[in-house]
Amino acid sequence: MSHRDTPLTLLGDLTPAEFMAEYWQQKPLLIRGAMPDFLCPIEADELAGLACEEGVEARLVEENGPDGPWQVSHGPFDEATFERLPERDWTLLVQAVDHYVPSVAALLDEFDFVPRWRLDDIMISYAPPGGSVGPHVDQYDVFLLQAAGQRRWQLGGETPEDAPIIDGIDLKILETFEVEADSDWVLEPGDMLYLPPGWAHHGVSETDECMTISVGFRAPSADEAVTSYADYLGEQLPSSLRYSDAAMTPADAPGEIDDDALARMRQLIIDTLDNPAQLSQWFGRVMTQPKYVDQLIPFDPPLDEASLAQKLEQTPLHPAPGSRFAWRRDGDTTTLFADGEGYACSAELAQRLCNSRLIHADLLEDFPDAKALLTHLVNAGSLNFPLDDEAD
Repeated sequence: MSHRDTPLTLLGDLTPAEFMAEYWQQKPLLIRGAMPDFLCPIEADELAGLACEEGVEARLVEENGPDGPWQVSHGPFDEATFERLPERDWTLLVQAVDHYVPSVAALLDEFDFVPRWRLDDIMISYAPPGGSVGPHVDQYDVFLLQAAGQRRWQLGGETPEDAPIIDGIDLKILETFEVEADSDWVLEPGDMLYLPPGWAHHGVSETDECMTISVGFRAPSADEAVTSYADYLGEQLPSSLRYSDAAMTPADAPGEIDDDALARMRQLIIDTLDNPAQLSQWFGRVMTQPKYVDQLIPFDPPLDEASLAQKLEQTPLHPAPGSRFAWRRDGDTTTLFADGEGYACSAELAQRLCNSRLIHADLLEDFPDAKALLTHLVNAGSLNFPLDDEAD
């Protein structure tokens, strides 16, 4: 039996194949006991500490803030901010906690039935009683895993993106929200709710300390994709490739743009865009773009290949926090995509790098092309050697 046909407790004893066919991007799924005996991998104080650090994306939502209803503040915060908060009706949200806490990052392995390049990040929220961000709609898939305390979730059904929202606040809260029948649940630790894009939902903390883990997925919008692909192609195309109209008939009306002119331009665009090899190279790059580019720290001073091999004998490499890897085979050519760049290598090496948490020196023996590639990835910041305290 293949992995995709093995029932998973995480999916309510559905197989990944059944879940993808019946629920993924189609309808919500409530899973009681998705992770039995679940213990939250981060304490509330640790989450608050992250929200106080420079460079960490964090928001504080206060339903009745000092400056008005549904006040949104952005981190980094300080202790005074948390000390002034009331006993209820606020929420702290911290993005990309998996980039900073390895035990949170390990949760991503549970969702390996979805391609890793589709994963965005893990956001974690903390709220006292009544904490909420209001009823809203997201345009991405998300698994909402209850980590501590209880949260009440209500669903309002599929909702158009242009549904009216409340004016004058920094949140996209729906003006109207009607709970669908049989879509009102209180989740306990280890319970999980899957939501596809476009479903209105409202979550409210029911307990003194409510923490929810949100595993979100990335999906470029059509306007982002068209703009990005056009920019990528524009960098590859020669300036000599232009609109042409050889054998054009003489103009009857000099100011008119006729059908033939439009047909010629349309064909030029179609011929330019219809390039599977360029599409795969662009797609691999865009889907491995890091969420926060400044988290990739180049090795300084840069290593040469001999130094890399020597250092790798002493300590293994690991992907940098937030680093993204994927691979693609086009005919006889395989490309490893890492953090928005593409590298030609063997298919076996690309798969090994995408599947490995730790990279040891034996990789250099198994793959002749590995030394140059690993050196480049280390110098670019996509692969890291452990810090001294990690190695200890």
